[in-house]
Amino acid sequence: MSKEKIGITVSKKNDFSEWYTQVVLKAKLADYAPVKGLIVLRPDGYSIWEALKNSFDKKFAKNGIRNGFLPVLIPESLLGKEKKHFAGFNPEVFWVTHSGENEVGDRLALRPTSETLAYTLYSKWIKSWRDLPLKINFWNTALRAEIKATKPFLRTSEFLWQEGHTVHATEEEAKKEVIKILDIYKNTVEEELAIPVITGEKSEKEKFVGAVYTTTMESIMPDGKALQMGTSHFLGQNFSKPFEVKFADKDNVEHFAWQTSWGVSWRLIGAMIMVHGDDKGLVLPPKVAPIQVVIVPIYNSEEDKRQVLDKAEEIKKLLESKLIRIHIDDRNEISPGYKFNDWEMKGIPLRIEIGPKDIQKQKVVLAKRHNREKFDLMFENIGKIDLILDEIQSKMLDSARKQAQENTFDIFNYSDFKEKIGKGGFFKAYWCGNQECEDTIKEETGADIRVIEFGKENNTGKCVYCNEQSTKMPLFARGY
Repeated sequence: MSKEKIGITVSKKNDFSEWYTQVVLKAKLADYAPVKGLIVLRPDGYSIWEALKNSFDKKFAKNGIRNGFLPVLIPESLLGKEKKHFAGFNPEVFWVTHSGENEVGDRLALRPTSETLAYTLYSKWIKSWRDLPLKINFWNTALRAEIKATKPFLRTSEFLWQEGHTVHATEEEAKKEVIKILDIYKNTVEEELAIPVITGEKSEKEKFVGAVYTTTMESIMPDGKALQMGTSHFLGQNFSKPFEVKFADKDNVEHFAWQTSWGVSWRLIGAMIMVHGDDKGLVLPPKVAPIQVVIVPIYNSEEDKRQVLDKAEEIKKLLESKLIRIHIDDRNEISPGYKFNDWEMKGIPLRIEIGPKDIQKQKVVLAKRHNREKFDLMFENIGKIDLILDEIQSKMLDSARKQAQENTFDIFNYSDFKEKIGKGGFFKAYWCGNQECEDTIKEETGADIRVIEFGKENNTGKCVYCNEQSTKMPLFARGY
């Protein structure tokens, strides 16, 4: 097979959708399952998810949040307790109607989200103010029937995610929790995945069904489409009342509790692929890379092989002592050049090349994946590779920020809006706050309000659509 067929066969710029799919499959992050709309997560893909999970868990624990587990089946009768909320998911729900040859009676939904199930249990567990706050996170799969326009990590019928559900004695405490979680999400995505995000609120139209309001973090992808990266919802008492999540205060007076819910999914991996990948394949930020450094030994004889591999092992042990994830590619059946291309496809942040001549000169050759820079590093400085990885992480975020800025535009009139929206990007525009304008803009351009940035209430301009007094300046975009 030719290198062209082994590698990525389209450019990111010219065929973004096909490029993305090829990177997912050829970098061996995931593969298609036998059932339409489902994917199989391969070890490298799962390792990235585990890195995110571990990072979130540490931050959740500091905030007093513990992990639990919920079953995947929810009885239909239970879902009826909050009909308005569940109606938003109903078209996407998979139903279990039979156990073997027998009908189950009350149909069972394969969990699209867990509010109804969690809050039925919370009403049993919470009796007194002493039981609050209750903060539980669930690492689950969710199932929603995405059959037509599927894309690995971004839109599939089953996906990995975490969903947190907290209960509080006061409105103020619950609202603070919403922002705490959003900050955790923002810090993790920017620090671990090197993807800049914008945080704020959703419009009333775009908020989570059942929420009082929804906060969100959004990012713009290189093709100009927006991607919702995570949400944190203030539920108020909208669920505690129908599900009777109540507590007795210190005076034994009963009150309905105040609640939040929040979640991110493996679409974060999809965002990472899109933001950082190039025509050679995947580009991984060091903090989430399954392998951060790969050593490629180069030799032509058995004598050279032993010498080079011994030195490679010595380097490996030194870097492992610094908790760097490192691998020696000692495959004999393929050439060094093939190995270079293979590891570039997989996005490994840093490659070390070492041969007999390098050993004589007391150095190695380093190759950075994100910018393909190559340079020599003396043996005495190999212990500084952790600093090089930190620099790569930082530079990748800088590059992604620049890319996002270049894809963000100020728009002041509707004709410009309609003309330019097809090219993609975040459009920062004045809005009167009227849903009729929001609906018409969506209908005529395909763009919706992605996020109203915190602190961006604005009455100094005129609505981009109706020219009435503005109240906000949200970011509009077409999205995934």
